[in-house]
Amino acid sequence: MKLFSKEQIYEGDKLTTERQNISSTDLMERAGTQIFNWIHMRMQGAQVPVHVFCGIGNNGGDGLVLARHLSTHGYNVVTYIVNCSNKRSKDFLINYERIKNVTKDWPKMMTSAADFPQIHQDDIIVDAVFGIGLNRSPDDWVQELFQKFRASKAFTLSIDIPSGLYTDKAVDNENAVVHSNYTLSFQSPKLVFFLPETARFTVQWEVLDIGIDRDYLMQTETESELISKFEVLPLYQPRDKFAHKGDFGHALIIGGSHGKIGAVNLASRACLSSGAGLVTAYVPNCGYDSLQSSLPEVMVITDKDENYITDISFNIDPNVIGIGVGMGTDDITINAFEAFLKKNKKQLVIDADGINIISKKKSLLKLLPTQTIITPHPKELERLVGKWTDDFDKLSKVRSLSTKYDIIVVIKGANTITVYKDKQYVNTTGNPGMATAGTGDVLTGIITGMMAQGYEPIPATLFGVYLHGRSADISLEDYGYQSLLASHIIDTLGEAYIDLFKKPEEPAEGEQQQEE
Repeated sequence: MKLFSKEQIYEGDKLTTERQNISSTDLMERAGTQIFNWIHMRMQGAQVPVHVFCGIGNNGGDGLVLARHLSTHGYNVVTYIVNCSNKRSKDFLINYERIKNVTKDWPKMMTSAADFPQIHQDDIIVDAVFGIGLNRSPDDWVQELFQKFRASKAFTLSIDIPSGLYTDKAVDNENAVVHSNYTLSFQSPKLVFFLPETARFTVQWEVLDIGIDRDYLMQTETESELISKFEVLPLYQPRDKFAHKGDFGHALIIGGSHGKIGAVNLASRACLSSGAGLVTAYVPNCGYDSLQSSLPEVMVITDKDENYITDISFNIDPNVIGIGVGMGTDDITINAFEAFLKKNKKQLVIDADGINIISKKKSLLKLLPTQTIITPHPKELERLVGKWTDDFDKLSKVRSLSTKYDIIVVIKGANTITVYKDKQYVNTTGNPGMATAGTGDVLTGIITGMMAQGYEPIPATLFGVYLHGRSADISLEDYGYQSLLASHIIDTLGEAYIDLFKKPEEPAEGEQQQEE
């Protein structure tokens, strides 16, 4: 699913009105009606007090359309105008007149904190104050209103985006943003719903189709995409009946040090379980016995040193190499890693201490093959690109790094984001149970295994990140957040593959299936 920028959304609205021969007011009516339909289907006429707070721009106009429909359908609705400026949009004014024509309870004008209504915990708040066009922090009294929303503990529904949240920059003041329980986003979600610093302003979100021109949606390229089952399913490469292990590549996993051989074990197991035909592990000599006994499917090559990687040399011809897990950053290992990069011609997946070594010696970035994949966690990423001021600054730094060195960067987190040059892909699978030792090693193994099978670097990364998270979601059903282990994710990789082809469950009799 594409994540459109603010400018692209405006352009889509404009083209829609032109191509469908409708006015912007008609499009607003369509949007507001969709919100009403969503609410009406859930409330079924219940007389819970609904407070609709409308700004004086187009987001407020959407709120007025909603309030008008709620009023004409007999709901207990009170409408407020948050009068925070002298400027009013044309479509807001049109819908302001329309709602006055259908109810005696005209919208109540608010100009200061003295106008705030009483809101009870069992009421419903509809936030239609500011939309995606906001470019400055709201006035102090409006911030107080948003804080009143939160203090009331009433269910808060935001239209398109929580008011006070920007689409393209960090928040100035969290008290100046509505904390929503649910956001109904027009046509596509917003990138800020998935960034660590801004995702917390909406607990859940859902997309409402308001009929934006289909050609525009299909043909417009976006900087960001949301990756779900429907995006990765077309990437899947089916297996031929007469295939053999040689058809699915040979992966080499390099890493480990005394006390950290488990990282290589996890990565190698995950590599095999993701579908690689053959996997060889290259480890210090201390890892030989444990790997051979615990993972008989994997071949093992050992370094001449007992405890560290000191000289990376092998006589096999792998298709792809995953390197860095548990490797350590001892000086002799750093030298071995640099010597390896200078002579290596194979595709690489680099994680953990491989990234840490590069962070210590950034000149090594120039030695990486085109579209090398690196998979840092936040601290490893900070060592590589430096401190960032906010999530947007972080993405900017990563895009610059990716463009300069032609590498793929996987920013691991709650919504793992894969960055390649000016493109960023937001993953939708995974859960907090993955915040445990070894899950990063598993991801390295999965992506390396995808590459071994012949997937190109970007599809391999997106598919691997998705499967990693989906497998963890499946494991969660048995283990919960606290007891989920990295090895459980490997155990359910097969189920994650099978899940790709499962059809959505049919709704129970009498229920209606809600489409995004």
